[in-house]
Amino acid sequence: RGVKVSELKVIGKRKRSGTRVTFRPDPQIFPIIEFRYELMATRLRELAYLNEGVCITLKDERTDKEEVFQFKKGLIAFVKHLNENKVALHPPIVIHKEDEATKLVADIVLQYTDGYSETLFTFANNINTLEGGTHLVGFKTALTRAIQKYAEQNGLTKGLKETTLSGDDVREGLTAVI
Repeated sequence: RGVKVSELKVIGKRKRSGTRVTFRPDPQIFPIIEFRYELMATRLRELAYLNEGVCITLKDERTDKEEVFQFKKGLIAFVKHLNENKVALHPPIVIHKEDEATKLVADIVLQYTDGYSETLFTFANNINTLEGGTHLVGFKTALTRAIQKYAEQNGLTKGLKETTLSGDDVREGLTAVI
C-alpha cells in the first residue's frame, strides 16, 4: 500500500543481470484479483516483440503454466506472427528512422498478404494506441502518397480513368506494426 518493507540492499554478485517482478494484488486495493492468463500472455508477448532481445517469462503459479517470450527481430517476428494464417506476398519491409534533434525514433514493419482486410497495430512508448493517433494518420497518408507516386512514375496508371488510389486500396491486405 505504498510503504516500502526495507531499504534496497546488495545480496550478492551474479554473472547475469535482470529484474524479477512478482506481483500479488492486494484485495484491499484491487476488487478483482483473478488474472486471465491469455490476456497477460498477449500483452507480455507484445512487449517482447517491441523490445528486441528482452526475455520475459510468464508463470502462472496456480497451474504451473509457463511461457517465455523473446524475439531477436521483434517487429519482424510480430508481423510474421500476425500473418501466420495468411499468404505473404513478399518479405517484411523494415523502416527505421531516428531524428537526432528531437531524439524521436520510429520503427515500422509492413507486409502485404493476399487477404482483403488490413491489420495495423500502433504503439507509442510500448503502449498500444488502440485508437490510433497522429503516427497512424501520418503513416496512412505517407503510404498512400508513396504508392500513388510510384504508380504514376512507373506508368502503372496510364490508360485508367481513375488514376488516384484511395487509402483503402493501398492498405488492402496490409499488415503493419508502427
